[in-house]
Amino acid sequence: MSLNTTVSGPETPGLPPVIVAHGLFGQGRNLGVIARALAETRRVIACDMRNHGDSFWDDDHSYDALAGDLAAVIAANGGEADVVGHSMGGKASMWLALTHPGLVRRLAVLDIAPVAYRHSQAELIDAMEQADFTASKTRSQADMALSEFVEDHSVRAFLLQSLDLKADPPRWRMNLAALRDQMPGLTGWPAADQGMRFDGPMLVLAGGDSDYVDDAGRAAIAALFPKGTVETVGGTGHWLHAEKPAEVSARIAAFLE
Repeated sequence: MSLNTTVSGPETPGLPPVIVAHGLFGQGRNLGVIARALAETRRVIACDMRNHGDSFWDDDHSYDALAGDLAAVIAANGGEADVVGHSMGGKASMWLALTHPGLVRRLAVLDIAPVAYRHSQAELIDAMEQADFTASKTRSQADMALSEFVEDHSVRAFLLQSLDLKADPPRWRMNLAALRDQMPGLTGWPAADQGMRFDGPMLVLAGGDSDYVDDAGRAAIAALFPKGTVETVGGTGHWLHAEKPAEVSARIAAFLE
């Protein structure tokens, strides 16, 4: 089974395609602002990760599986790529670079580190499962239904991008059961083999108001990615590419080229 992908931009002589990997509860188009900016000069392949969007569902949502999916996309598109990943997609991209280093030329990661986190997103799965969308015909009606369980409007807006309102009744385009079951692994980090590292160029953009890339995260990046650099995007949180799209896209484009 292969991931659903959206391909844009021209092939550029001497440069491989750019693979874009989204975060938990998202889909390929969530990083559309970055994909569109890069596609002005590069071939860009935006992926719906397994159990998300229009990609296949599977009980296995481990980082081994996620990295394997990305490796298959790269193998089918020339055998080498630059990779951009946010949050869960960033972890999958880092694990890809560590386990399949020959497939990755340059790696850009948005606001995540190769460490285990203590938080869980299971409460959002609870909310998505509990909300009743039976009578929802429009996005505003769905937002009203979800607001009973999720207070933050921006979080609701993000989640509702993955609600299929054309289905009867509306349904989530995510395998919530598998994501709940695999949540400890998703917030965790696989055990790296002794000496495992990626020696290619790597950039981590961290949100200035986010705590996802702390001192422990920076130390882990330095250990596994000797050529990795961490830069801060001031005035942004975990969704830095949505808060400062032009700056984040420009920084990534400059790094990749």
